[in-house]
Amino acid sequence: MNKLKSINLQVYIMLIAIVVIMSFFSFATDGAYLSARNISNLLRQTSITGILAIGMVFIIISAEIDLSVGSLMGLLGGFAAITNVWWGWPLSLTILVTLALGLMLGAFNGWWVAYRKVPSFIVTLAGMLAFRGVLIGLTNGTTVSPISSEMIAIGQGYLADSLGMILGSIAICCFIAWASYQRKARQSLNLEVMPFSQQGLKFALVAILILGAIYLLNTYRGVPFPVLLLALLTVIGTFLARKTAFGRHIYAIGGNIDAARLSGIKVEKVKLIIFSLNGFLVAIAGLILSARLGAGAPSAGQNAELDAIAACVIGGASLAGGIGTIYGVVIGAFIIALLDNGMSMLDVPTFWQYIVKGAILLLAVWADTLSKKKA
Repeated sequence: MNKLKSINLQVYIMLIAIVVIMSFFSFATDGAYLSARNISNLLRQTSITGILAIGMVFIIISAEIDLSVGSLMGLLGGFAAITNVWWGWPLSLTILVTLALGLMLGAFNGWWVAYRKVPSFIVTLAGMLAFRGVLIGLTNGTTVSPISSEMIAIGQGYLADSLGMILGSIAICCFIAWASYQRKARQSLNLEVMPFSQQGLKFALVAILILGAIYLLNTYRGVPFPVLLLALLTVIGTFLARKTAFGRHIYAIGGNIDAARLSGIKVEKVKLIIFSLNGFLVAIAGLILSARLGAGAPSAGQNAELDAIAACVIGGASLAGGIGTIYGVVIGAFIIALLDNGMSMLDVPTFWQYIVKGAILLLAVWADTLSKKKA
């Protein structure tokens, strides 16, 4: 119960931080920060970091780390651009091969960590250097462009207004049905449940938030496709982490790897799957990145691993392992996008942007350390 309250407190703190940040930048930009166009851009910025953070949080929960995701995203995005521009592959084949390659390279990292017992910091640091080198070699150090309009739609496409509202309504209905099912299941076991009035208020707030966001985005061009993909992956990742045996095994390994092994969990196999899953998600992010840029670039994805790790830490994941939520890291990615976008709109020098993000990451880790000491 104390752990649940701690998680809820972290969510409330992050939500308050979002309100404060958005209020400040809205005032500083005379309201331009909260325009429909900028909100749409904000959410598209969040999508890439958010997808990377979903894969990263599983690794961090298992008490490992992956420093190679930025370079791997650049490599896979560059590979997709090469197959599209230079080799003339159909989009479906480009997507399938890129995703398969991401899965394989993620598994390669996981094999070294799980079965060769090489520390993940070293394995992925080597990967960060090697993947960047392969990317530069494949592209000959040049930008690969222009990619096809079909591929560009992956990163720059929008849903039709009516379709966005329909999908939003379906999502709300699914949320209410799932919450009601869980409520009945807890009642059948004589477990404590949220008061009905409080749960009804929660449903109303979720509906207002989802439909309000879709309405706002529709006043510009509609819901960006990458945002829809991030929402879908967030739901799948949350279900995987909280409602499956595999998810519980990840938390068990991060909490106490020896106890997990003694309880019969196949630690090496789980770690291999985690890194493979991470590689698959990096491939998705790489496709979106190249589609958004309209090209594959040798410098694409630089420092993206730092944003992903920062999103996880800000979102409540512990670098010591065993703690973290999917929705928390997505909120963390949104906070990073808020800061990046706001400072860019105010023309804050790049070096100050790095300093601010570094300070926030340090404070988040410090807060996590303090919470462990109190516990």
